[in-house]
Amino acid sequence: MEKLLATDRNIDYLYPHVDVWGFPISSYLFLGGLAAGILLFAALYYLLGKEKDMPFTVKIGPLFAFPIIALGLFLLVFDLHHKLYVWQLFMTARAVSPMSWGAWTLVIVSFFSLLWPLSFIDSIDDYLIKRGWSKMTKVTEYLIKLEHKWLIPHFIIIMFRKYRKFLAFVMLIYSIILGIYTGILLSAFNAHPLWNNPILGPLFLTSGVSTGSAFVMWLSNNKKERLLMSAIDMSLIAIELFFIVHMFMGMEAGAEVYKQAAGLFLGGEFTAVFWGVFVGLGLILPFTLEALELRGFHIPIVVPALLILAGGLIFRIIMVQAGQMSEYPMFP
Repeated sequence: MEKLLATDRNIDYLYPHVDVWGFPISSYLFLGGLAAGILLFAALYYLLGKEKDMPFTVKIGPLFAFPIIALGLFLLVFDLHHKLYVWQLFMTARAVSPMSWGAWTLVIVSFFSLLWPLSFIDSIDDYLIKRGWSKMTKVTEYLIKLEHKWLIPHFIIIMFRKYRKFLAFVMLIYSIILGIYTGILLSAFNAHPLWNNPILGPLFLTSGVSTGSAFVMWLSNNKKERLLMSAIDMSLIAIELFFIVHMFMGMEAGAEVYKQAAGLFLGGEFTAVFWGVFVGLGLILPFTLEALELRGFHIPIVVPALLILAGGLIFRIIMVQAGQMSEYPMFP
């Protein structure tokens, strides 16, 4: 039976399906998850008393977190239609709004991502020189001068150092919230069956933490640190695959709209890129390379690390694009 869709609305990007969010939003979600993973490991291993054994994870990696968050926020603002009103998002708190929760979480995490590395700023120059990043010492020297000139309030950093253990626990909690938020932001859109899925929050958190471990593997020059992160990442990849399989199992067992959404990945137009590129090259291949590395084979650690980072970005691009294509029928 032929169905006729009649409407007097002519809204760009709404018909035949929503196609509003593009690469900037996908990148924003990726960068948010990456920063969450970096800060989560920094807080966790500080609380475990491993700051000397894992200097990059605890002290150096967080130096990159604030620029990563800032870039993500820039992409978010760039994607907005009414850019001049973005400040209103940070002047409003709504308990039922995932966007409001995300905005305030980003503010808090940005605060930690700036002050956490500043609290170690006096003790990282030796590591930077040994790592071959001597030019970065000019940045640390500049930040120390700003601190001493009170352009960065010195008493705040002193208080941060004094209560660092408690604040590390708070940072750990908020980094988890940020990682989950990147998935919940999508799952809050009930009109899109692919996104309306309770697994997205844990899946995006796991993926973000995995990219955080890959970031440490890539840039750390401590072999034990890299191998530990590699072992952790293998577990995270296994958890990701578990979530992915169960996400599609749940959708296939659901209503017809969920089966149609799953069909985009199970024979539909996203099948090859999702299973071949993301799962194959972004999860299974780095998992295999990391397993070989742990068994003593010489594998350049940069290869699985960059594959994981690229896979994390590709995953979000796919989920954002496919989610906008999945929709409920307008007529029964």
